[in-house]
Amino acid sequence: MSDERSGMFRAAIVMAIGIIIATMIGGRFFVQGKRDDQTITVTGSARERIRSDLVIWRAGVSHQAPVLADAYRSLSESVPKVKAYLVSKGIPENEITVSAISSHTLHGKTIEGQETAEITGYSLRQELEVRSNDVDKIAQIAREATELINQGILIESMAPEYHYTKLGDLKIKMLAAAAKDAKERAQKIAESTDSSVGAVRTARMGVLQITPADSNEVSDSGMNDTSSLEKDITAVVNIGFAVN
Repeated sequence: MSDERSGMFRAAIVMAIGIIIATMIGGRFFVQGKRDDQTITVTGSARERIRSDLVIWRAGVSHQAPVLADAYRSLSESVPKVKAYLVSKGIPENEITVSAISSHTLHGKTIEGQETAEITGYSLRQELEVRSNDVDKIAQIAREATELINQGILIESMAPEYHYTKLGDLKIKMLAAAAKDAKERAQKIAESTDSSVGAVRTARMGVLQITPADSNEVSDSGMNDTSSLEKDITAVVNIGFAVN
């Protein structure tokens, strides 16, 4: 073999080896690149039991009479009695609000039950609202207030509304706990495929669910239960992690 042909042969071998190495390197970066594009999206959640620290309770007092003045006189006598009753139970006056009087004209009815133009009387109503942080006391008074009926006072005790006033601070804490739960879930899934979790790619916060204690109710727009003294708050987040 001549020196020229030998040189060309060696050059061809070097080129072939270079192509193979370049292909291997390119393939490695291609696989790595594909892996870098991989993400895993998981849902994390956190739940905590909370106890309401604010109660809103309303009671309605109503009277009706054929003459408007008589209905007003009866109502103006009953409302102060109800307020005095609440104060005697330990509710401060500054926690009691009395609404304006609402009136309704009563009409006669035909045999078929349709109203006529004849005025048969007047119905007047006033509401007392209590806002207090002493939720246990108000809940008990709300149950006992109907004893005023024995005094001739037509009172309607409504169901108390229970609220939690520190929701803003708790929401931040709950979302952090839900995000931590999401990462732990992602790590367990990644470990099963000999991978590891990388940076956060996407994150979406779900709606808060405030439900009665031990309830499984949910709503797409979120729930805010006010009927229960004790309730559960649930936070949900959806997070996409890079997979390495």
